[in-house]
Amino acid sequence: MKIRTLLGAIACSVAALTATSTASAADYKSEYKMSLVVGTTFPWGQGGQIWADLVRERTDGRINIKLYPGVSLVQGDQTREFTAIRQGLIDMAIGSTINWSPQVKQLNLFSLPFLMPDYAAIDALIHGQVGKDLFDIVEKAGVVPLAWGENGYRQLSNSKREVKAPDDLKGMKLRVVGSPLYIDTFTAMGANPTQMSWADAQPALATGAVDGQENPLSIYAGAKLYDVAQKYLTLWNYVADPLIFVVNKQVWESWTEEDRKIVREAAVEAGKQQIVIARKGVTQDDASMLKDIESHGVTVTHLTPEQHDAFVKATQPVFDKWKKTVGEDLVSQAQKDIAARKK
Repeated sequence: MKIRTLLGAIACSVAALTATSTASAADYKSEYKMSLVVGTTFPWGQGGQIWADLVRERTDGRINIKLYPGVSLVQGDQTREFTAIRQGLIDMAIGSTINWSPQVKQLNLFSLPFLMPDYAAIDALIHGQVGKDLFDIVEKAGVVPLAWGENGYRQLSNSKREVKAPDDLKGMKLRVVGSPLYIDTFTAMGANPTQMSWADAQPALATGAVDGQENPLSIYAGAKLYDVAQKYLTLWNYVADPLIFVVNKQVWESWTEEDRKIVREAAVEAGKQQIVIARKGVTQDDASMLKDIESHGVTVTHLTPEQHDAFVKATQPVFDKWKKTVGEDLVSQAQKDIAARKK
């Protein structure tokens, strides 16, 4: 009798667990929408594909992710992306710290002009206390951050002339992302910055509606901007653009603990792979992408230390103004981490 009772209890427990598992699976969406600014021909988009593939494989298809490039889920307005994730219009995303800075002011840290002199500086921030603090801030804003990626250092291109000094930018109409910090930065150098989505930027460059733009070399090369008159390229590493892998909070909480662990680990792995891809061909050890760009008749300008310092000096008032917006403690911590980095 005791044995039958025990067996009956075990059977009930198994049935209950099966029912719970089935119920959980039934709560899952057939498709989760991942927002991206660019497609999979770019390192940014490749990171999204890697993440989606890893998750699909490791959850045996329980979590099926579809990529939506061109921020098509918010009609191409990349500055609305963070709000849309928080509201549940977007399930997942790999987003730019620049695009999300209007909603999370501390993310403007990475856009402070000339804060990060090299890749070791970027790594010191995203993998140190600053990175942890920013993830806490993003999570409090209603979105679950899982891993860091990288869009890269943003370089300047234009159709008019070689840029070696701030004065060379005077009067030049430049497309910039939708952040007031970028308006301030280029205005300080005498340029005429114009806020524009990436979807609108490429035709504007082709028609000459704007003279130039600033983006990582992977975007410049991938979009073949040398074919839309962007024949002058200045390497100045004035800001870098880390990416953040995130999930909508309600979606995150709808998954089992096991699946949350899988998605987080997949994001970290995809982020590491994506950073390697983003830096390929654009470092001192591997300048293959730069050589390919030059082969298209592009004049590439490498600034001397003195020329670089002139840009730093011209934008210092902008740095000082925005340090208060970002948070002086956060900026000070970033500067300490950069000073202590291993080069």
